[in-house]
Amino acid sequence: MESRLISEYLDYVSFVKRYSPRTRDIYAASLEGFLDFAQACNDRELVASLVPGIIRGYEVALLERKLKARTVNLHISILSGFCRFLVNSGMLESNPVKLVRRPRQEKLLPEFFRQEDMEEYFRQTDAWASEIPDLTLQGYTRRFHRAVVSTLFNTGIRRAELVGLRRKDVDFRRKVMRVTGKGDKMREIPLLPSYCKEISLYLQSVDTMVGGMDTPASPLFVTAKGRAVYPELVDRIVKQELGASDGFSGRKSPHVLRHTVATELLDDGADLNSIKEFLGHSSLAATQVYTHNSIGKLKKVYESAHPRAKNGGKNGD
Repeated sequence: MESRLISEYLDYVSFVKRYSPRTRDIYAASLEGFLDFAQACNDRELVASLVPGIIRGYEVALLERKLKARTVNLHISILSGFCRFLVNSGMLESNPVKLVRRPRQEKLLPEFFRQEDMEEYFRQTDAWASEIPDLTLQGYTRRFHRAVVSTLFNTGIRRAELVGLRRKDVDFRRKVMRVTGKGDKMREIPLLPSYCKEISLYLQSVDTMVGGMDTPASPLFVTAKGRAVYPELVDRIVKQELGASDGFSGRKSPHVLRHTVATELLDDGADLNSIKEFLGHSSLAATQVYTHNSIGKLKKVYESAHPRAKNGGKNGD
């Protein structure tokens, strides 16, 4: 009974909500964790265990495992979604998770790289993007790695979105990239001429080095052996590429590159709604977090434009 309910919910988030396979796996592991806890606490079935007291005990058990508040909140949110599913199915009268106080978590601002560091990286690697394709394995690998980082930075797409790119998704004539985001929502991202040239040269390298990958449905990014890029490889490429350049500190990941381009767009005057569409956010609230990263620019504008700042802090002088 318990496994059937969980399986039905996982099918719901996969086929109705259109969550990714990775998200489904996270949900499955979390719900199985609660089921194990509930069965160890009492002999009742899963639905009967969905009461505030047991859910609160589960939350405490997670905290005692030294999990961060953010992680605990994720587990409780997954459980809440499952309870909503059961309410809509008529198996619960109300969502018991609403009666459980969640642990407070510190709001962390998105990390991002400095503009000058990104410019220096691209300056150092420009030769691999603009010269005639190198037919050696090392030459192909360098061009391939640079193209991955360049795509993440130029488009701000998510790691999963990059993995899902196909050749047909790059429209060189219109200079746009078609990206399929969360919930299978498609959006178009404008491309710079310099980026289009880089990807064109990269694809020439693919055709020469790999071969047989030139159909519209072929993956856009492939290794020298013709294997489509996968999430863990994208992570390694970003760490390797940025780790080899001076100036980059902290976490080096595809998501930090996404944060970086969003912050730069905001600093350069792009409005939040435009950035929201560019990033593929479902709500403006997800985009507004980048306003915190622009406080330095806001201070400069304030100091140069505010009447009191221009008058040395004195009114009327």
